Amino acid sequence: MIHSTVASEWFSEGFFRVPVIAVLRGLSADESVRLSERAWAAGVEHVEIPIQTPAAVPALRAVAAAAAAHGLLIGAGTVTTLEQLDAAAGVGVSFTVSPGLDPEIVLESARRGIAHLPAVATASEILQARALGLHWAKIFPASVLGPQWARAMKGPYPEMNFVATGGLTAVNAPEFLANGVSVVGLSSAFADDIQLETVRRMIAASREVASTLA
Repeated sequence: MIHSTVASEWFSEGFFRVPVIAVLRGLSADESVRLSERAWAAGVEHVEIPIQTPAAVPALRAVAAAAAAHGLLIGAGTVTTLEQLDAAAGVGVSFTVSPGLDPEIVLESARRGIAHLPAVATASEILQARALGLHWAKIFPASVLGPQWARAMKGPYPEMNFVATGGLTAVNAPEFLANGVSVVGLSSAFADDIQLETVRRMIAASREVASTLA
């Protein structure tokens, strides 16, 4: 399936290296770039800018330009309509993220060559995502579902990889990673020096593990 190839292979190659992504919502273009730079300096490779309203697109465009200067990729979040997908594609994003599972957006993203990460909150939604050929899904809202939910879902769906976002901090993120989540999405951590140092240590530790397995 084209959607399986586009999404599953891209996320496996691009996301698994670093277990943290930055999700920067509702900020000005300047502040989005500033926090993106802090995230990149800490070792984060992927930044997601949610575009729930057209007013967020300038921030996405600004971060995309900054990311390109570093040779990095950018994603658009809260993509729930084809119009939002058009806006994201116009900026040149490499991936899109949704707070739910919409087969039309999954398929249209794949047709455009953009990896799409839908959100799931039930076993049935995971089953639907798998039927679309997807092996990566977002757990949302992660702070409500909890890390044990991720561990429980890995039982019947061991091939699924989860990205946990929604209410996570550098304090509770390690518990999600310890319970089968592959990547955590953090927001406020990049404005907080103490949390940012924790993020830096998390990424450094993951790279050490990866180097021993290589």
